[in-house]
Amino acid sequence: MTDGNDVVAAIEAGGTKIVCAAGRTWQEVRASPKHVVPTGSPHDTVAAVAAWLAGQPLGPPAAVGVASFGPLDLSHGRIGPTPKPGWSGFDWRRAVKSHLPGAAFAMDTDTNGAALAEWMWGAARGLDVAVYVTVGTGIGGGVVIGGVPLHGLVHPEIGHMRIPHDREDPFPGLCPFHGDCLEGMASGPAVEARWGRKGDQLEPGHPAWDLESRYLGAAMANLAVTLSPRAVVVGGGVMGVPGLLGAVRARTRDLVAGYVDSDLLGDGIDRFLLPPGLGPDSGVLGAFALGRRSLGV
Repeated sequence: MTDGNDVVAAIEAGGTKIVCAAGRTWQEVRASPKHVVPTGSPHDTVAAVAAWLAGQPLGPPAAVGVASFGPLDLSHGRIGPTPKPGWSGFDWRRAVKSHLPGAAFAMDTDTNGAALAEWMWGAARGLDVAVYVTVGTGIGGGVVIGGVPLHGLVHPEIGHMRIPHDREDPFPGLCPFHGDCLEGMASGPAVEARWGRKGDQLEPGHPAWDLESRYLGAAMANLAVTLSPRAVVVGGGVMGVPGLLGAVRARTRDLVAGYVDSDLLGDGIDRFLLPPGLGPDSGVLGAFALGRRSLGV
């Protein structure tokens, strides 16, 4: 247990970039300048993160929280089999401890971390069951139940749920493991591969977004009837397309079709599917929350 004044270093490890921040409170972390490192090879990436840790102005952190892309072997603090070159088996705990042997350490998936941050300080604050989903370079999701991130056999892999392949969509999907799972059909790279242009180059009225809403609506309906959350927070770069969240809400409501007796899955769907209350900082604040908990606060 601490007096709450210890510095926590937060590392949000994504597939394309690592976001680093440090502070004593979540407000301090949110307001602080973020140090961004491109996700290259493990050696080069960790060297850059270590240099930031050594030079950040608040001094040696008492704890380091890592919210990382996965899949993860949480019992050993390392990354599992991933298509990210060189990262399969990478040991986050060992890397952190080699530079900060006296610091407490905690790690979870980037999406479980984001879900925890949104539960603590954001759009899902205090809800008994809450889900966070990100739709971007990949699709992932985290679940918090009673304030605790969900772990079981491993951890939630919401992006790899199997969903109906739209009859009008000839695209085979691009997940290297499953082909047409949710990530394979609806991630940012899937949008680009299907339409030949990145999502930010497609106008809001492009047919891509109606199809995207159908896939994401199916996923949200699945989450609604399996996990029974009070809210699903939906973030990530793809969700920045104007009108997409509204279309996903409508699809979700129609697919649930009144089966669940709750206004949140009917006319109140805009209170069930929510944008992140913490904006783009959910992930790095999730890493901070993990590190803070490792100190017993």
